[in-house]
Amino acid sequence: MIAVTGAAGFIGSNIVWELNRRGIDDIIAVDVHGTDEGNENLMPLRYDRYLPKDEFRTWLADPSNASEVDVLYHLGACSSTTETNADFLESNNFGYTRDLCNSCLAAEVRFINASSAATYGDGEFGYDDDHDGIHQLKPLNLYAKSKQDFDLWALNEGCLDKIACLKYFNVYGPNEWHKGDMRSMVCKGYEQIKSNGLVKLFESDRPEYPHGGQQRDFVYVKDAVDMTLWFADNPQVGGIFNVGTGEANDWNRLISAIFRAMDLEPNLEYIAMPGHLKGKYQYHTEAKMEKIRAAGYDRPVTVLEDAVADYVQGHLMTGKYLTP
Repeated sequence: MIAVTGAAGFIGSNIVWELNRRGIDDIIAVDVHGTDEGNENLMPLRYDRYLPKDEFRTWLADPSNASEVDVLYHLGACSSTTETNADFLESNNFGYTRDLCNSCLAAEVRFINASSAATYGDGEFGYDDDHDGIHQLKPLNLYAKSKQDFDLWALNEGCLDKIACLKYFNVYGPNEWHKGDMRSMVCKGYEQIKSNGLVKLFESDRPEYPHGGQQRDFVYVKDAVDMTLWFADNPQVGGIFNVGTGEANDWNRLISAIFRAMDLEPNLEYIAMPGHLKGKYQYHTEAKMEKIRAAGYDRPVTVLEDAVADYVQGHLMTGKYLTP
């Protein structure tokens, strides 16, 4: 039995989809809804049962129930980088994750947890997923802090090497329509092109970066899922690991790839960065991938333009959700 929290969400539904593709449907799907009826991400997918998140927390705390589970992929969390309710994030992101982790450790269930590259802050201390450096990281928002708090808790409790905490970089791909402002720029850029024929990007206020030259490690969700499932197949590997491509690409290249996938010439406009983002905006992210490679993950990642084309042509242009 495999459990997936956040199963109706972006990465969570992609996990369920890939498990289905591998012939696995003995899955407990966990999310905040009391029913999966009408949920467009989950509807096409196969799973054994659905549990609301609070019910699952109680269910897993019972050792007789936890003994049924082999792997828990914990993708459920509030992922809004603009959330300002610190108490909510402490309870929903940190406390909930801690409780699930403790239940899994007690029952010897493989626990694979979603951390975030947002914990690296502005990159002052680099993007190295070595454990020794995580105390010095300075997250730029409360969401990132909630993820950092759990990483630090696991390290201080001495259990970090028994679990896997995955720092996802800028993930994009199908089944993210519901995320609102937290959708990837591929999704939002496509919609801007359909509506206005152009894409607006933030100007740079740093001389070393041209407008649209701010850089991210953009990773296609199907690659991120493949890395995530690898940790279930390799339970001897534990700790914090980056999930990215190891390559920083700028917004101009990403947006140009969307236009080309739509068989259009790029048309970009640069606008002033909002005041509330100044000082909290990442200008460069690039996952260090040596650690996961050294642990044994050896599959190539999809080239940016190929991944964007797969997403745009196979999902955004067709409105298709993931179907096994």
